[in-house]
Amino acid sequence: MKKPTAEILIRKANGDMVPFEEEKLRVSLERSGAGKDLIDTIIGAVEDELFPGMETRAIYRKAFALLRRKSRPSAARYKLRQAILELGPTGYPFEQFVGELLRHQGYQVSVGVVVRGRCASHEVDVVAEKESKRYLVECKFHSDYNRKCAIQVPLYIHSRFLDLKEAHSEAGVFHQGWIVTNTRFTEDAVEYGRCAGLSLVGWNYPSRGSLRERIDTSNLHPVTCLTSLRKADKQKLLQRGVVLCKHITGKDVLEDAGIDQRRHRAILKEAEAFVNGNAS
Repeated sequence: MKKPTAEILIRKANGDMVPFEEEKLRVSLERSGAGKDLIDTIIGAVEDELFPGMETRAIYRKAFALLRRKSRPSAARYKLRQAILELGPTGYPFEQFVGELLRHQGYQVSVGVVVRGRCASHEVDVVAEKESKRYLVECKFHSDYNRKCAIQVPLYIHSRFLDLKEAHSEAGVFHQGWIVTNTRFTEDAVEYGRCAGLSLVGWNYPSRGSLRERIDTSNLHPVTCLTSLRKADKQKLLQRGVVLCKHITGKDVLEDAGIDQRRHRAILKEAEAFVNGNAS
């Protein structure tokens, strides 16, 4: 008799053993836009191959492969977290991406700005302005989603914010410091951020307004989501400042990046599906 899947312990990326939860897999597949029948098929296939100690990344790869076979756009949505990790290895594409999310929310945005504080000059990742208020936005990119932003990060950003605030007390004042990361914050980092009045945005934090939620609601997806692009192609586009699917406006963008013309049609079709909200 087959053991119930809920009793099978699987291995997380950090080494912890936890029970397999079908509902978590189902929710992630639903978020991709896949239909119920396809989701049921994928879950059934995953559970058929499930065994004690199976790594979560292996489960992810299996689900992604099945999803990609049936719906490339849904597969692209499913791999969103991995796509954000692919905005590396430098943090600059992530800064550009965060800037685009804020522009969508009505902020005036400048990326990579050097601002003089009272005691020192600071290179600010993103300066965002809205309704006569100005925000210092620090983007902390990690290429490993198991890494967390520890308390040292908000401590450092808060000190920079205070230095800039004191230097611009009359004109161009900074009203708040923000930290945006593609991973998570430690508990003491969150506690300090709250106490210091910083706004913290992580992959799943806060419960409303997390990075993942902002991406989903804005329908702004990074080019690294596109399954029709090869790894080298993604880097070529990122190096040219093409960070969003909507930035792929035509064949000229792909030609400038030196991407094989034989794949232009598939790439443009997939990018258009994201731009039009039809990635399902």
